[in-house]
Amino acid sequence: MEWMLEHSTLMLLIAGGAGFLMALGVGANDVANAMGTSVGARALTVKQAVLIAIVFEFAGAYLAGGEVTATIRKGIIDAEVFNQTPHYLVYGMLAALLAAGIWLVVASWAGWPVSTTHSIVGAIVGFAAVGVGMDSVHWGQVGSIVASWVTSPLLAGFLSFALIKSVQKLVLNHDDPFQRAKKVVPFYMFLVGFVITKVTLVKGLKHVGLEMSFGASTLWAIAGGAVVAGLGVLFLSRIQPDPEADKDFRFSSVERVFAVLMIFTACAMAFAHGSNDVANAVGPLAAISSVLANGGVIGKEAIIPSWVLLVGAMGIVFGLAVLGARVMATVGTKITELTPSRGFAAELGAATTVVLASGTGLPISTTHTLVGAVLGVGMARGIGSLNLRVISTIFTSWIVTLPAGALLSILFFYFFKGLFGA
Repeated sequence: MEWMLEHSTLMLLIAGGAGFLMALGVGANDVANAMGTSVGARALTVKQAVLIAIVFEFAGAYLAGGEVTATIRKGIIDAEVFNQTPHYLVYGMLAALLAAGIWLVVASWAGWPVSTTHSIVGAIVGFAAVGVGMDSVHWGQVGSIVASWVTSPLLAGFLSFALIKSVQKLVLNHDDPFQRAKKVVPFYMFLVGFVITKVTLVKGLKHVGLEMSFGASTLWAIAGGAVVAGLGVLFLSRIQPDPEADKDFRFSSVERVFAVLMIFTACAMAFAHGSNDVANAVGPLAAISSVLANGGVIGKEAIIPSWVLLVGAMGIVFGLAVLGARVMATVGTKITELTPSRGFAAELGAATTVVLASGTGLPISTTHTLVGAVLGVGMARGIGSLNLRVISTIFTSWIVTLPAGALLSILFFYFFKGLFGA
């Protein structure tokens, strides 16, 4: 313990590196999941998707990542169990970061869309239950997180199903769907701007000291939605129908209108993902920083340093740029055939679910949420439009992730105990 405090700077550097590795895995895997629908629907190229994600993932992680970070840091394990052995908490969080980070990099390299939330929660529960004791885990909190892995894809699937049905009723079933789309799509854009602005103001910016009443945040959210809708109208005014293309596919011109909308929903999804999943990378890092900064004392509350969020944000961006395209290809093209209108419904349904979860502090799985949203869109066309073999492979990878993260974490925990002294 004394050695750890004497070398707190070295321990922080090690923890920062482990946190960066974990964030890299998040960027390579979950961010690719989030942007895969845009690429699969051909609304964005891989390069454009990466550039959008870099900007909005960073903004979401840095500006709105604090609320969920607190839940991951102190909600899963009982901090009081570590009062006599705070160095075990440091070793365990280091082990969890390395275990989840390594697994995510391996999975991303293979193109498997696994859950980063599964990875880090499994890793934390693994080291705590085996290395410290079963009573060190808040099993009730773990249970609520596991329940969210079921409810979040169902909610996202329901929202996406409702959105694509509204598109069919309001746009596609009309005599002149192109003109109808140019009138209706700005309202969808308003919804995108409103949802992101509202949740960011109400919950996401608390950790930087910004407090705002519900009424004031609603007014700002309306303004944000209006700005996004206004930008959308400007872009849409430049799109003209293509009669030749419409001969081959009746909705060809309509899908070009929705392709513009997908750019906005892709930004929303990237921001939403950054705000929720940065916690997976920096939650354990925040715990380590807190213990070292307080001389080994584990406090119930700790301010998350902005450098911790910065490490997470930078790692996410780097991981996406280096390894993101592999998982993007799996999600964007292999579950079901996506068009811009379907991709929009999936992205907005998933983004809304994720930002609501981020606002309430519940670390849901973005992978589960987005796959649920894509399944919802596919179900609107019938189960025959879904690739059940690919879906079963994805489900299997989710099941394998929990024990993989836990096992690696246990091994690293005992390694650090042996290296630094129990």
